[in-house]
Amino acid sequence: MSAASTYPMWIDDGSPIPDPLGHGERAVTFLRRLRHPASTAAKRSFQLAPFQERIVRRIYGPRDADGRRIVKTVFLMLPRGNRKTSLAAALSLLHVIGPEKVPAGQVIFAASDREQAGIGFREAAEIIRQDKRLVAATRIHDAFNSAKQITDLASGARLRAVSSDGRAQHGTTPAFVLADEIHAWTGRDLWEALKSGLAKTDDNLMVIATTAGRGHETLAAEQYDYARRIALGDIDNPEFLPIIFAAEPGDDWQDEAVWHRVNPGLKHGFPSLPGLRSLANEAKDHPAERYSFQQYNLNIWFGNSRDPLFNMATYDARRFEDDEAELEALPCWVGVDMALSGDTAAVVAAWRHPDGQITIKPWFFVPGDELKERGERDGVPYERWRDEGLITATPGPIIDPEAVEDHLRELAARHDVREIAFDPHLARQIMQRLYDDGLPVIELRQAPLSMGVAIGDLERTVNGQMIRHDGHPVLRHHFDSVVASRNETTGLVRMHKGKKTDRIDGAVASAMAVHRAVAGESSKSSYSGEDAEIFTF
Repeated sequence: MSAASTYPMWIDDGSPIPDPLGHGERAVTFLRRLRHPASTAAKRSFQLAPFQERIVRRIYGPRDADGRRIVKTVFLMLPRGNRKTSLAAALSLLHVIGPEKVPAGQVIFAASDREQAGIGFREAAEIIRQDKRLVAATRIHDAFNSAKQITDLASGARLRAVSSDGRAQHGTTPAFVLADEIHAWTGRDLWEALKSGLAKTDDNLMVIATTAGRGHETLAAEQYDYARRIALGDIDNPEFLPIIFAAEPGDDWQDEAVWHRVNPGLKHGFPSLPGLRSLANEAKDHPAERYSFQQYNLNIWFGNSRDPLFNMATYDARRFEDDEAELEALPCWVGVDMALSGDTAAVVAAWRHPDGQITIKPWFFVPGDELKERGERDGVPYERWRDEGLITATPGPIIDPEAVEDHLRELAARHDVREIAFDPHLARQIMQRLYDDGLPVIELRQAPLSMGVAIGDLERTVNGQMIRHDGHPVLRHHFDSVVASRNETTGLVRMHKGKKTDRIDGAVASAMAVHRAVAGESSKSSYSGEDAEIFTF
């Protein structure tokens, strides 16, 4: 486990959890008196595993001077199979028929769609049906295709199941909200309605119970990022409790010790260890299954698409020291992704080795003005990269095209450059000047068909362990920021930014260079592709 870990150490370190008024003990006692249809305990008593009991005590025990709960929001991220739904259903009942209920209080079980919301609701309803006393004290409405509701007859408190694909719950004043699997929620209407409703009540509580998701600019990603920053100590907010069970960077996803740490129920028989072994064995040779295993069973949050383009572990393993003399003896293809203001221009050279491996090396150009501000906006250290020689910051508010042009001329002077591929957008003048001086300029338009083929070549080269690089951190950042979308009919891939402030220019230029290196056995044949044309006027 890394030093900067999000793991909730208090779960199993035996440290005391404050409970000055006994509310934590009261909550645990109530939950244990419930009955669950799948329980193996005497009288089917609801079974709280030790880690679940600690979670309940940590939520309900600590109180402020006025006796109100200190914790207002819980971000509980557990992998599949750790009985997250059962615990969520029980917590909901704690606020409907248990000691945390308030007269006429509204309790909401919110999920991504009606089917998912119904899963948690039905579990709560089945818990009630196991005890005749609770059946007599409540009314359950769960007819097919109708509103789902459980009402406590004495207090008027009621539990309702709602979904994010339905109409927003404006006007509600919930005392407790269980937001289930928010990584699958669509839109923000329901979330905003529930949050504003919670603010109308005193001593409210929201529990977010989810597995890991994907992407940067989603509701779930925002909540996960905030929870991580609190868990890491970057933010101090005692009202927000992060409980994140997830593999750490550098963990071996096949290490069963990692599985046990990330899945706290594993030692108690859930999820199934043989089942995890079977999934992991299948994932070894299937990248898509590997990503699914890491996301759903190890809770690794992938910043990009549901169909990641590059296996970054494979990419990282292909780091080698440069041998300039060797590269000078190899044929070279160059891809250029031009930019002017507020963006990054990238030049990537690709050298093909006799055994088919391809070495890539990048150069980046950015506007020099407001470098610090743009670094803060994009979340990357532009100033440090500039000082370390990893990027070239040209003076002024725009990228100086002459700096890019001079670098290309220098590359052509030192290496056996067969082609310099440009998308002519933003590059007509520089292409003309290079062409006039006899440099092998070609057009490679960043259109879906031509770039789809180029991206496919890059994907196969990287994931097929045929790429070589020197570990350039800016290039890695650009590769890792790629979001992929695949055309189901043609199979062609497009690369997108994961979020607006991401940069993928280095990956685009790499695709152009690698594609031409793969296609170009000779200067003559490299010009003959349908997607590339010799630059002429």
